[in-house]
Amino acid sequence: MGDIQLGVIESRFAEMIWEREPITSHELVKLTAEEFGWARTTTHNVIRKLCAKGVFQNNGGTVTSVLSREQFYSLQSEQFVNDSFDGSLPAFIAAFTKGRKLTQKEAEEIRRMIDEAEEN
Repeated sequence: MGDIQLGVIESRFAEMIWEREPITSHELVKLTAEEFGWARTTTHNVIRKLCAKGVFQNNGGTVTSVLSREQFYSLQSEQFVNDSFDGSLPAFIAAFTKGRKLTQKEAEEIRRMIDEAEEN
């Protein structure tokens, strides 16, 4: 799907959609006017941008996700590991845990995720 980058405001707007979808563009205009002080045209422009990036779709004025929140952040995480650690998940985990201890619960959750990933 490629590298999808969202700015801070685009991310907040995307969260607004994910929390309420399906949502009409009319409702989004009202919400963004309250939340961000946006004009109608700004809201529609950002909807178009996010649709062009393949995150959302706008069918007849109803905005829904193409990528779920989980899918989007999974792609972002994968891209970060690829860009920052040459795709090495162990290198990422080593960097993430350096200087901090994992709780028993965190360690168990990571083990469970590894076991599930190995089964697939």
